[in-house]
Amino acid sequence: MDDRLIVSSIEIKSRLWVGTGKYKDFDETACAIEASGADIVTVAVRRVNITDRKSPNLLDYIDPKKYKILPNTAGCYNVEDALRYARLGREAGVSDMVKLEVIGDERTLFPDVCGLLKATEILAKEGFIVLPYTSDDPIIAQRLVDAGAAAVMPLGAPIGSGLGIRNPYNIKIILELIKSVPIVVDAGVGTASDVAEAMELGCDAVLVNTAIAGAKDPIMMAGAMKHAVIAGRYAYKSGRIPKKLYATASSPIEGML
Repeated sequence: MDDRLIVSSIEIKSRLWVGTGKYKDFDETACAIEASGADIVTVAVRRVNITDRKSPNLLDYIDPKKYKILPNTAGCYNVEDALRYARLGREAGVSDMVKLEVIGDERTLFPDVCGLLKATEILAKEGFIVLPYTSDDPIIAQRLVDAGAAAVMPLGAPIGSGLGIRNPYNIKIILELIKSVPIVVDAGVGTASDVAEAMELGCDAVLVNTAIAGAKDPIMMAGAMKHAVIAGRYAYKSGRIPKKLYATASSPIEGML
């Protein structure tokens, strides 16, 4: 079965993408990434020690030959900051890809979609492979594609909330509307069943951070997420049965005495 995931021209092996925040130390981060089976690992540019290579650096724990580093602009509340961090990541030789965040509100961490559209258009013109983190609004998702996004990353729920997929109907509409780039659920996942739900809806991948890093056993949870992505993808590809109000016998009734 040809089930490759392609973002821009980049082939990605795992449909589970992972973040690197909130772990107790870099060793635990590395072990969780290994257990997840992910090959896309997102790193906040502001956490990468670019100026002092002698100090501890998160990137020392992530083998660039094994993983694709996805720099992100986490913590940016305006277009100018997001552009600066994206360019810093590329200048440091981390990657041409960027998970673009322009946050609009400190309490909810919902994206500023107007700023996100503007930053996406600028960075795409500069040759970045832009993966914007956005709301679950289908219209904005389409606008981001039109602006040059290489994938769209709608939230399942607020970042770090663990509430799961709060509006699966909007996610389904986004999937129906946008066929030209991958759709990656980003934010809100709380446990493995949330990941499976996103994949069963037909999403191309899921990005998880807090649900793994904040678990009592992050390494075991990383493994659970790995299997949830596979199970959800298989369920989506095989096709679920229709939901019905009344029962249907599982065994044939012909030939009963």
